[in-house]
Amino acid sequence: MDWNEIREKARQNMKGYCRGCKRCDGVACAGEVPGMGGTGTGNSFIENIKALDRWKVKLKTLHDVLKPDISTSFLGYKVKMPIFAAPMTGLKGNAGGYLSERDYDTMAAEACKNVGTIFMSGDANDKDMYPAGIDAIKTTSVLGIPFSKPRTVDEIIEKARIAKEAGAIAFGVDVDGAGLIMMIRSGQFVGPKSRKEIEEIVKNIELPLILKGIMTPEEAEIAAESGAKAIVVSNHGGRVLDFTEGTADVLPDIAKAVGGKIEILVDGGVRTGIDVLKMLSLGAKAVLIGRPIMIAAHGGGREAIEFYFKKVSDELYQAMILTGCKDLKNVPEVYKAS
Repeated sequence: MDWNEIREKARQNMKGYCRGCKRCDGVACAGEVPGMGGTGTGNSFIENIKALDRWKVKLKTLHDVLKPDISTSFLGYKVKMPIFAAPMTGLKGNAGGYLSERDYDTMAAEACKNVGTIFMSGDANDKDMYPAGIDAIKTTSVLGIPFSKPRTVDEIIEKARIAKEAGAIAFGVDVDGAGLIMMIRSGQFVGPKSRKEIEEIVKNIELPLILKGIMTPEEAEIAAESGAKAIVVSNHGGRVLDFTEGTADVLPDIAKAVGGKIEILVDGGVRTGIDVLKMLSLGAKAVLIGRPIMIAAHGGGREAIEFYFKKVSDELYQAMILTGCKDLKNVPEVYKAS
């Protein structure tokens, strides 16, 4: 199996929705929402890529690191790599409908279980989307984390109850979905969440709460103080607000503010193993990857998703050797090019 072949097949199966670009950087698909692009000018998606590119590593080969350990843990669960599948929904509107929600969730969950990592599922205006991820977690017994959009507190608590019954290890809320017009127009409530509301959610669910869509140290502090166990530094892949900062640029300050208080994940433009290593060096415990996994699914199903995970984990392993990094507790320093 070859990544270029997977991309080409995905391009055919997602025709009109994704070009399967050699580098998934948001340029060719700018503004294509619905679709796989970033909202408006596409600047926020593109900035995620640029922000990661600005950070550099130092090549080191005079050391004794021969077999780096790329395993880690999240919320007490041991995983073989710090690379998780981001929650993805809306395949019909965003990817053309070649795969159904259940097709995608099942193959992604199976792939994550087979490679030893965490699967995350999503939520959207179509009420069948959340159950598709829940069922994938239940049937595969993967380490799974469903995410709800920022609905009413009562709706979120109910979705967390369903997640718990399915065997999920945690439960998340996409707080950066607060302004999703598609949901508002379909008559479903989404909106910002106050500190009091987060505390109420934490108090009334039985799973650790993850808040996804944190882009400032101040909101990271609120998440930690309100009882959330983890955050995802994310601008929703650049799909909800134009002209935000890239996640790699805001991550260091967030890690400085709440590192040690709460577990930190990050997404946004992660494509390769060196991207993973840079995000870990900037303060994340693990990364979420979305679009490339969607492309893999359309280019070769479960096997292609596993291929992509192994490709990126191999790149991470190599990058750790070439930076003298023996494990993920001893990541190298990174710096911005002048």
